[in-house]
Formats: sequence, structure tokens, C-alpha cells
Amino acid sequence: MNVLTVTPVAPRSLYDRDFLAWLEEQQQHLRSGNWTQLDRENLLEELEALGRSEQREVGSYFQVLVMHLLKWEYQPDNRSRSWETTIVNCRDQIQDCLEDMPSLNRNFQDAAWLEKYYRRARREAAKETGLPIDRFPEICPFTLEQILQG
Repeated sequence: MNVLTVTPVAPRSLYDRDFLAWLEEQQQHLRSGNWTQLDRENLLEELEALGRSEQREVGSYFQVLVMHLLKWEYQPDNRSRSWETTIVNCRDQIQDCLEDMPSLNRNFQDAAWLEKYYRRARREAAKETGLPIDRFPEICPFTLEQILQG
């Protein structure tokens, strides 16, 4: 005889059901000083994710900037206003990020972080230009000052 067993499903939390409502609830708890009602586990997770997101944003601008600098340097006959505009815009965006969050500066002191984004920029420059990847140096040919300030 087969007995069917039903496992009760745990109700989903507000965090899982409606993220915006959960955020508003957490804000209310913070404003009222109702610390015991805070969803600390999910709040910590979201704060950590927010920090990673900001780091990825500045990394993305840095990668695009370096890719365009590589294209500018290694394909001078194809230089365009579009490339120049992208270079200027990425520098401005990075500067805005650093002004809003000065602690992001530590990324530019981290050799592994710089190498990661240079490696990606190099790969993308090769793809966009059609040049072999070994045409671009394995080690970034630009100083950080050259990259960020021109």
C-alpha cells in the first residue's frame, strides 16, 4: 500500500515575496529604532551585494576605458571621435564613482584587481579590432595616471 506523504511548504518571507515591500519594512524598523524586528541576515546580504555592485560598476568603466586606450594606441589609423568620447566619458564616470565613494580608490591599489580588468580589456580590444591578442601587451602598457587622467 502506497501512502502519500504531504510535506508542508513553509510560507515565503516578505523578502522572497515582495522585495520593495521588504525594503520599506526594513526602513520603517530602522527609523523607529525597532532593532529586534530587522531582518539582519537579508540586510547583511543586500549590503554586501551593494558593495560588490559598486565595485563592479567602477571595474566595468575601467575595463571599457582601458579597451579604448588600447584601441587608440594600437590602431591609430582607426581613431575616431566615438573612441575619444568613450575615453572621456569613462574617465568622468570613474571620477564620479570615486567622489561618491572614496573607498573605491583601494581597488586601484590592488594589483590583482587591475590585472583582472586589464586582461578583460585586452581580450575585448582584440575582439573589437580583429587584431591578434598577442598584438596587445600582456602587462598593461599604461600607468594608472595615464589611464585615469590622460
